[in-house]
Amino acid sequence: MANLTHLSVREAAEAVASGEISALELTQECLDWIHVREDEVGAFEYLDAEYVLDQARQLDKGPRLGPLHGVPIGIKDTYNTADMPTAYGSPIYEGNRPVADASAVALCRAAGAVIVGKTVTTEFAYWSPGKTRNPRNPDHTPGGSSSGSAAAVADNMLPLAFGSQTAASVIRPAAFCGVYGYKVTRGGFDPRGLNPLSPTLDSPGFFTRALGDIPLVRSVLVGDDPDPDPRPDDSPPRVGLVRTVHWDEADPVTREVVESTANRLSDAGAAVSEPEMPDGFQYLAEAQNTIMAFEIARGFAWEYVNHRDKLSDTFCEIVETGLSTLYDDYVAAIGLAERCRAGFAAVYEDVDVLIAPSTIGEAPAGIDATGNPLFSRMWTLMYLPSVHLPTSSGPNGLPVGIQVMGRLHADNQMIVDSQWMWDRLV
Repeated sequence: MANLTHLSVREAAEAVASGEISALELTQECLDWIHVREDEVGAFEYLDAEYVLDQARQLDKGPRLGPLHGVPIGIKDTYNTADMPTAYGSPIYEGNRPVADASAVALCRAAGAVIVGKTVTTEFAYWSPGKTRNPRNPDHTPGGSSSGSAAAVADNMLPLAFGSQTAASVIRPAAFCGVYGYKVTRGGFDPRGLNPLSPTLDSPGFFTRALGDIPLVRSVLVGDDPDPDPRPDDSPPRVGLVRTVHWDEADPVTREVVESTANRLSDAGAAVSEPEMPDGFQYLAEAQNTIMAFEIARGFAWEYVNHRDKLSDTFCEIVETGLSTLYDDYVAAIGLAERCRAGFAAVYEDVDVLIAPSTIGEAPAGIDATGNPLFSRMWTLMYLPSVHLPTSSGPNGLPVGIQVMGRLHADNQMIVDSQWMWDRLV
């Protein structure tokens, strides 16, 4: 068999189910590679190799538990785990041991997944970065806040790792590290046990190296179809290109990739248009930031009042920005978002999916910051499901791609349409 660390989630699960490999063999291969690469990449906040191997041994002794039986996965350190520390990227919670798993963790564990460890997050899933480096070039950021999860999947440490998104924390690290990053329709996965940053905005998500893994994992989390029918060749999707008002802030390589993608899809038969966005759409990035700051300030009042010395200057600044934000401004931002969400019903009458930039450009040099979240802010606020497709590379040899947005709660259809596009782009 090919290198076990290169298997997709589906391939790994099928190999274990067939008896071709054991959960222990697969897990050991992943741990061996983590041992080789972790000092350079720094993807993990917590990992106990003996405990991980014991999970795999127990799975090999018993009956098949579910679709993820024997598959090693990583969990962002903002998700509670009953058997591992959960510090939320902050020294305030060092050694914290939750009494229960987050919903997503519990469901994956019940489906037979091997929980390998907790992956690095930025401080409370905001901007202040951890130790993780981009596996494509360790002198560059992996993005954030789901830094460790994206890096672990990109570096073949794991086939699946969970993240979360409040602004761009799944799409941006997926783009910088060159993997698929999927953010669920907001409300599509149960968020219990995921430490909130901004409850109006937070959405779970995860990273894979194969598009077809996303419906499989969704089937574990929500009971959706693990094998949705592909889009027929004679029924291409209707694709809406959205440059956004921030188009000029994107690097030339990003603009070229997005436009050439639209042209190639059109040549392949897709009906490509540039739909009119709902009134007020151009103000959504600013509205997202207003909502996020206001809610962070209230949600982290205890930490700010009692442990300010253990918070980064960056986190203190967003709390102070939120404390100075007027309630009327917060309500106005919420109202704008609600009106725009309603307006997208009309947009999706004429398109099946939207495509837009994922990030400004390639991963910036340095690991002291995680890059600009600009091109995901508005989509996160619209609650739409989204996925990053790693279609290209830029002048520095680092990944660049596109972001795809589907209809609310039509996540699997978005993946089906993304697969149709992917098959014609690579």
